[in-house]
Amino acid sequence: MTHFVSNTLSRRAFGAGALGLGLALSAPLRRASAMYEGGAILRSPEDAFDNLADYDFAPHYLEIPYGRTQNLRMHYVDEGPRDAPVVLCLHGQGSWSYIYRHVIPKITAAGLRAVAPDYIGFGKSDKLASEEDYTFKAHVEWIKTFVREMQFDDVTPIMFDWGGFFGLRVMAEEPDLFDRVVLSNTQLPILEEGESVWFNRFRAMVLGKDNFPMGEMVAGGVRRGKLAPDIIAAYDAPFPDQSYKAGPRAFPMIHPITEYDAPIAPNRAAWQKLTSFDKPVLTVFADSTAATAMPPEKLHAQIPGCNAQDHVIIPNAGFYVVEDAPEELADAVIAFVKANV
Repeated sequence: MTHFVSNTLSRRAFGAGALGLGLALSAPLRRASAMYEGGAILRSPEDAFDNLADYDFAPHYLEIPYGRTQNLRMHYVDEGPRDAPVVLCLHGQGSWSYIYRHVIPKITAAGLRAVAPDYIGFGKSDKLASEEDYTFKAHVEWIKTFVREMQFDDVTPIMFDWGGFFGLRVMAEEPDLFDRVVLSNTQLPILEEGESVWFNRFRAMVLGKDNFPMGEMVAGGVRRGKLAPDIIAAYDAPFPDQSYKAGPRAFPMIHPITEYDAPIAPNRAAWQKLTSFDKPVLTVFADSTAATAMPPEKLHAQIPGCNAQDHVIIPNAGFYVVEDAPEELADAVIAFVKANV
């Protein structure tokens, strides 16, 4: 049984001064064994997801016991042959499984199985009403629980953005959960030089807005053309009003930016453990991200599994490379999986 202590640092505690720093019930249902403590739970209305562009996947749910009497319902897309190698699609900030809508058909057309969960607080998954009920550790443990309970025989995660922030911890702490790994526009937050500077700017930008951006964030992170209004609206669909956005709002607050933040010690321990991860690891980065404080070379130097891989830089792609270049990302993943079965 796992318990989480509520995060005592709230968005309100961050304060204006810091900002100035520049889904049908008949769908398949699974039940997990982990337990979490916390407060009230919100569930996005089913009709919020009606008629989303290019997103007609059947819903599936994993139930996670929560507190003494409640459950959290974690949604996931599950497409393709059940006995095929699994590509686990982990999303980032500002998004949910919707971002993989063009990747999933490519994966399944190649004979692989695509599974795309929504983190707790995102997409069709349940949402904790308070920002203080979300912690970095909780998200790491929710991902571990999901992978364990799904009992995959052969799994390759695509760790995009926060999918890697959490997923690299999972890789280090429970390496047997994955058979090979794809890392895309991500790193493990360990507070190296320059890391807190860019994230403080991001935190100030998003928390300074009255209406926390979701679709707007994704739209601002693509280079290959403007997103259509219905696509932007689809990213916002799980959040009918601001009360549903505690999970996304908590992300900027749970990312460590000082030596005293709770994730720093376990993240640094995980970073050291990754020096012994020798299963195949591929990086697929947008050129725009590869030139920032999150270069793929940092991962190549730390993780032995990156050796002798044909790492990919996708040209003319924005940070939201899953949205911007889904075909190139999917092609790289498919080739990597099939070359390393």
